[in-house]
Amino acid sequence: MKYITPALCALLVSRGYAQEADASGTDTSVAERPTFTPTNLKAPFLEQFTDDWQTRWKPSHAKKEDSKSDEDWAYVGEWSVEEPSVLPGIVGDKGLVVKNPAAHHAISAKFDKPIDNKGKDLVVQYEVKLQKGLECGGAYMKLLRNDKKLASDEFSNASPYVIMFGPDKCGTTNKVHFIFKHKNPKTGEYEEKHLKSPPSIKNDKLSHLYTLIVKKDNTMELLIDNKSMKNGTLLEDFSPAVNPPAEIDDPNDKKPEDWVDEARIPDPEAKKPEDWDEDAPFEIVDEDAGKPDDWLEDEPLTIPDPEAEKPEDWDDEEDGDWIPPQIPNPKCEEASGCGKWEPPMKKNPAYKGKWTAPYIDNPAYKGVWAPQTINNPDYFEDKTPANFESMGAIGFEIWTMQSDITFDNIYIGHSIADAAALRAETFDVKKPVEDAEEAKSKPKPSEKPKSPRDLVFMDDPITYIREKLDLFVTLAKKDPIEAIKFMPEVAGGIGGVLALTIAFVALLAGSGTAAAPSKEEIKKTAQQAKEKATEVKDQAVDAVASGAEAVKDEVNKRTTRSSDKPE
Repeated sequence: MKYITPALCALLVSRGYAQEADASGTDTSVAERPTFTPTNLKAPFLEQFTDDWQTRWKPSHAKKEDSKSDEDWAYVGEWSVEEPSVLPGIVGDKGLVVKNPAAHHAISAKFDKPIDNKGKDLVVQYEVKLQKGLECGGAYMKLLRNDKKLASDEFSNASPYVIMFGPDKCGTTNKVHFIFKHKNPKTGEYEEKHLKSPPSIKNDKLSHLYTLIVKKDNTMELLIDNKSMKNGTLLEDFSPAVNPPAEIDDPNDKKPEDWVDEARIPDPEAKKPEDWDEDAPFEIVDEDAGKPDDWLEDEPLTIPDPEAEKPEDWDDEEDGDWIPPQIPNPKCEEASGCGKWEPPMKKNPAYKGKWTAPYIDNPAYKGVWAPQTINNPDYFEDKTPANFESMGAIGFEIWTMQSDITFDNIYIGHSIADAAALRAETFDVKKPVEDAEEAKSKPKPSEKPKSPRDLVFMDDPITYIREKLDLFVTLAKKDPIEAIKFMPEVAGGIGGVLALTIAFVALLAGSGTAAAPSKEEIKKTAQQAKEKATEVKDQAVDAVASGAEAVKDEVNKRTTRSSDKPE
């Protein structure tokens, strides 16, 4: 069996990616990339961006209306359908890609039939892959209101929508939007209802699955990668509320002028005591204090620096008499103090401060005033806000500073089971492949030095400690005494790990007559190694931080998105 040192074992366990290896040591954990096969599932709208995607999706030629100025911008951002170039998952799996950074993009696709979820559940699901991350921009979709005038080439931020759903990040904004527009049955006007406390986006280069489920009983659930991130109801978890209050404050009700709303007042009958001295100081000289025996009254607080030397280029005639700089008197540091002794101050027992009358309950108090309530003339009650208006199209209308945002595997329908089945065919297949690709692409340590003695702590503290420990273990197996003499920094600095190491070596490298260690023993010892390695790693990180601050101090010594918000 190939010997694995305790330090290396602890490192692998602590990082959580210890993997099995075959007899040749080859890593077999990375799965081969599967090939894309279009789904056979059906839905009111299901898009996988196959080769005929352009028959459904039309880029907009409209201009974006800015809500904060008279200017407008054309949707010049280009769209493409292609395979991801960063951490690819399934071979042949193409998605809709935002091609231009710092540009306005708009594209939409009409539904074959309007989607009406009255009396049904609504499921909206799609994948987002931020191939270059997301610093400022949106990756949300809009489900557009069914309208005879709806034209793909005129789709813009002004196009009326029913639901807006998906990631958005810029500045302090970092959320997965769920906004729906609700029609006031009295006025006919629409008002946006925003989900309270929405979850944050997944901002990495992997594919992530965003799922929204709105049930006919008005409950909702928002999932990311099939993990529930937010639950609530349309009636309780949105702002402003769907239904206005039944009663409101009477705007014509005014507080009477003689209304007393002060619950407590200074006692008008209280008087300052005759012996109350407001002028007494807070502190007085401690007359009982005595000068310490070691007080050096004849010693100055500072003295000329005895090590200072007059600069060679000092000219007494031009620069005047040279005077060495002053330093703290070292004698004063060893004694209680130097210079003229004065008694310290102490708190004045006679101090009372400024007198104020005590407070009493106000006999005229009438309570906190509040206007009377009246029936709200604008009140209505919508018990079924989940019955959204009919939806006729889907659109992506975004502005982003990053390109290569990819959308894929869009499901809009009424079946939670079908959305889960599509996830199983697509996202669940590509996720482990992308995860493996990400692990492979992580930066690897530079070429290992020829000898652990050549390592530099500041270059890589973790590798430094690991390799030092491994070398110490190798030497200790032959001669522990010589190992301590050769590497005293290991023996003294991480003695706790040394004891654990010897126990671990005893298990793995025992004599041929000794019983092989059980899996439970190895697991227990590895856990102990993990805990010790974590402790050492934390110390190394602190050391790096301290070293950086020291360098900074030394240097100091030597050198005297579019303005338009989502709807």
